[in-house]
Order: sequence, then structure tokens, then C-alpha cells
Amino acid sequence: MGDMTEKNVFHINGYLGLLLVLVLLAGGGLLVFQGMGMAILGTLLIIVGLLGASSLTIVGPNQSKVLTFFGRYVGTIREAGLYLTIPLTNKATVSLRVRNFNSAILKVNDLQGNPVEIAAVIVFKVVDTSKALFAVEDYEQFVEIQSESAIRHVASEYAYDNFGDHQALTLRSNPTEVSNHLTEELQERLDVAGVEVVETRLTHLAYATEIASAMLQRQQSQAILSARKIIVEGAVSITEGAISRLSAETNLELTDNQKLQLINNMMVSIINERGSQPVINTGKVDD
Repeated sequence: MGDMTEKNVFHINGYLGLLLVLVLLAGGGLLVFQGMGMAILGTLLIIVGLLGASSLTIVGPNQSKVLTFFGRYVGTIREAGLYLTIPLTNKATVSLRVRNFNSAILKVNDLQGNPVEIAAVIVFKVVDTSKALFAVEDYEQFVEIQSESAIRHVASEYAYDNFGDHQALTLRSNPTEVSNHLTEELQERLDVAGVEVVETRLTHLAYATEIASAMLQRQQSQAILSARKIIVEGAVSITEGAISRLSAETNLELTDNQKLQLINNMMVSIINERGSQPVINTGKVDD
């Protein structure tokens, strides 16, 4: 096909062209009607007028006309309106509107090999009408297939969750970064079709049904362990502060065993999820 880059084609104001076509047809018809001497000239004017009529085209808002002349791409008209252009050309309409493609819910193995369900919405528009029409068979179907392929590939490069490794990017915790990666990869795939990816967003993300229950238990266990760690750290800090204040603000001197017992009681009281029952130590009773 040669150069597949979009280019402008010759076109002028269509209203002026329409007026010229009407004048040619009317003048040619009048000459033919007047007599044989002027019939040939009149016929030529009618033929020229018909050729001019074949070159008239209407371009709607956010649409373009891609012109081919006997199988050869000659250019594109992007401006909305009525135009007079090259006669005897085939004029294909290509939409320049922004469109959405919602992918199906795909089952993919993440970086750790866990099956996850993922779907995304792809926002795109045509920026090169020549490539969109001639470089691929059907650019809309091409966008759909390449989008699903890119979603599968990107999802396999991330784990679903980090499970404590907060430095790693994950599908669940970093949707913006994952979407940006998907946009970059998809744009590389769609450049050949003259399509620009405006935005991509994940619309569905979940573990596959067969492992969802087990992964939920794992997440709950991880949350419980993290909460316990915070509680223990707080309990240690409170206990250390209490013992330090007792030593600094009172004349009370505690033995190591008494300190150990105090630490134990306070740790149990703070960490225990249930309310603790106070026990009053009244001292040792002599027999």
C-alpha cells in the first residue's frame, strides 16, 4: 500500500462546489436543449458537472472521510462540513470519537501463580485514519483482542496482594500504577492501528472462585497477626513507662521478681481480648 501515514487531501468549500455543479448541469442542459450545434459542448458540461457532483462529500462532527482513488489512498478530510474534493473517489467514514471497550472478566494467574479474575475498561480514539482503515483488518476488533492480551500479560507481572511486603507493587494495592503500565503496553500494541489509548482502568479484581475462601482466610490471619504485633508493641511501651514512673516518682523499690510479676500482670491485662478480673493481693497469711 505504500506510506500508511495519514495526510490531507485536496478539498474546497462544498457550497461553492455545489453551486458550480448546478451551474454546469443547468448550462449543459440548456445548450443541449438549444440545438445540435451546441449539443456537444452541453454534453461535456453535463459530464463535468456529474464528475463534480461525485466529488461532493459531507463530513460529520468528530468524523473523517478517507479517500481512495481506484484503490490508492489519496488522503483524509477531518474538518466537519460540505466539501468538493477529488472526483470518482471512494469515501469511507472513520469515527474520531472517544470510545470505551469493556473487557470480559478474564481468569489469569498472577505473579505468584494464584488464579485471579480481572477486567478493565479501555478508553481509546483513532488518531491516524489511514492506519486504522488499511493497516489492520478491523481496528475495533483489533483493539478488543489486543486489550485482552495486554490485560492478561500485565496481570501476570504482579501479585494480587503483598501479604506484608509493602515495597512490592500489587494488583489490589496499586491500581493506578497497574493501569499506567497497562496503558503503556497497550499503546505499543495499538500504534500499528493508528489508535491512541486515552485511559485504562481496572473494573473487576478478585481471586478466582476456587481459591477465594482460602485467600480470604489468609488475609484475615495476616490482619490478625499485624494487629497483635501493634498491641504487643503498645503493651510493652505502656509497661516500660509505668515501671519507669513508679521508680522515678515514688520511693517504692521493687525486686526483680516483683517487677517481673508486675510486667506479666500488665501485659496480660492489656493484651487479653476479654476483660480481666482483678485479684487483690493481701499479703501472706501466717498459720
